[in-house]
Amino acid sequence: MPSTLRSPAVIDVLARLFAQVEQQDPLAKQRVQSREAEIGHRLPQAQRYELYGEAPLAIAHDVGELLYTLVLGTRARKVVEFGSSLGISTIFLAAAIRDSEYSGSVIATEMLQSKVQAARRHLAEAGLEDLVELRRGDALQTLADLAEPVDLLFLDGRNDLYLTVLRLLEPRLAPSALVAADLNADDPDLSPYLEHVRDPASGYFSTTVPLDAGVELSIRLPVPPT
Repeated sequence: MPSTLRSPAVIDVLARLFAQVEQQDPLAKQRVQSREAEIGHRLPQAQRYELYGEAPLAIAHDVGELLYTLVLGTRARKVVEFGSSLGISTIFLAAAIRDSEYSGSVIATEMLQSKVQAARRHLAEAGLEDLVELRRGDALQTLADLAEPVDLLFLDGRNDLYLTVLRLLEPRLAPSALVAADLNADDPDLSPYLEHVRDPASGYFSTTVPLDAGVELSIRLPVPPT
C-alpha cells in the first residue's frame, strides 16, 4: 500500500502550504529581527509571536518525514502535538496514523482561532480530519485532561513553553514514549528544555537529529524494577 504522503490530496495540500511558508516565514522573522535591532535586546516569546502574526512558522519537509517515520515505526496510537499552526506537521503525523496497522489518533493544540480554522480546512482537504482532534487555546489547559497514555509528543509551539508542556504531560507518557522537539538555532529560551531532557537524572535519553535547525529526539527510559 503506498504511503498516504504520496496521495494526490496530501501532495497538493503540502505543496500549497510549503509555498506559503516560503513566502511568509522569512518576512515574519525579519519583523522580529528588525524590532529587536531597534530596541537593542531580545523580545520575550509572547511578543515575538505577536510580530509573527499569521505566518505558518512551519517545520521543514524533511522534519515532517521524520515525524511520519517515527509515528509509523513506533506504532504510536496516541500522538500529541503542541503547536499545530496551519496543520503542516499535523498532516505528517496524521498520515502516519492512517498508514499504521493500529488504530490511533492525534490531539493537536493551537492558540489562534484563525490558524485552527485553517488547519481544520487543510486536514479536511488532505482527507485526514477524522484522525485529528484539534483543540484551540492554551495548551496548558487544553492538554490538562488527557487520560490515555501518550506514545509520541511533538513540541513545536512557543519555545519557552516546551519544558512546561513536557512536565504537564510527563505523568501521561507511555513507557518508552518519544518526545520530538523542533529547535531554533541559538534560541536561549530552549535551554531549560534541553538541559532537562539531556540530564541523565531526568529519565530520558536524548539526541539531536541534524535536520533543518535541529530536532531534539528524546526517549522516556523505562523505570527499573525495584
